[in-house]
Amino acid sequence: RCCIQLVTGPAGSGKSTYSHILQEHGLSLGPKHRRNIHVVNLDPAAEHFRYEVAFDIRDLISVDDVMEELQLGPNGALVYCMEYLLENMDWLEECLDAYDDDEYLIIDCPGQIELYTHIPVMNKIIDQLRMWGYSDRMVSVFVVDATFVTDPAKFISGSLLALSAMISMQLPHVNVLSKCDLVEEASMDMVLEMESALQLWDVLGNKSGGGGDGSDDSLESRSFAPFRHLQPNTATSTTTATTSAVSKITQKRQNRENRWNKLTEAICSLLDDYSMVGFIPLNINEEDSIAHVLATVDHAIQYGEDLEVKGADYDDDAGEEE
Repeated sequence: RCCIQLVTGPAGSGKSTYSHILQEHGLSLGPKHRRNIHVVNLDPAAEHFRYEVAFDIRDLISVDDVMEELQLGPNGALVYCMEYLLENMDWLEECLDAYDDDEYLIIDCPGQIELYTHIPVMNKIIDQLRMWGYSDRMVSVFVVDATFVTDPAKFISGSLLALSAMISMQLPHVNVLSKCDLVEEASMDMVLEMESALQLWDVLGNKSGGGGDGSDDSLESRSFAPFRHLQPNTATSTTTATTSAVSKITQKRQNRENRWNKLTEAICSLLDDYSMVGFIPLNINEEDSIAHVLATVDHAIQYGEDLEVKGADYDDDAGEEE
């Protein structure tokens, strides 16, 4: 059976770009390591992608057709398409059978998170692939936008999503930070070098929730603004009422922030307790970065260990000696 990367992640995280870059990288390698990476589109809502597609689910069914015929919204149409695929898995099996054992497939999956959590569509597709003999030939690649690094709360949320996908799909798993070329390297390194999620939140997270005195006063005045028509005309009464109201609003806001912080700390503790979530940065402008990501994914499924040595290696060496 051929090797398969199942590329998942939130919508807009860069899954299609990741697939395209790896396809180009495989062709740019020398004769010793060159490989033809086939990319499959399994997203019935996809419109544009730069990679050369091996086969496309839209040849079977597409979101646009379902929306037009069944009068469904985008999300409902997507779920319908994936359930339709489950009922017609012989189409997928026939497409996969066209590839030999030494070939390499990347499957670009839909980004709607409900397909992996609320509706176990992807789990059923993976179970079927296992039944066809791909059990030891599949790896899950979860792509997260590196711009999340600039916001600790978003980064922790992305980490939780990655952990959820890892547990749900039950496959060898690699997390990739895409779009690293759009983020300052120093900022990204500072986050990735944190020893734990709790440390990340303690060092960087609380900065986003506070704000200076000016921002607090501004927020308090905005919060109290809807009640100004209820204020008495007396200056002393106004001052007393305003101070009391602002104090109550401030206290409520502080209590709410404390509850949020406790929830965030509990989520961080969950990530730290499992210690299973780590990210590999991908900069599409650096060949070494692309090669490192591909090597890590290959290692997860031992790709290449049972492949025959290519004759081109010896041909090249012989040509150099002559």
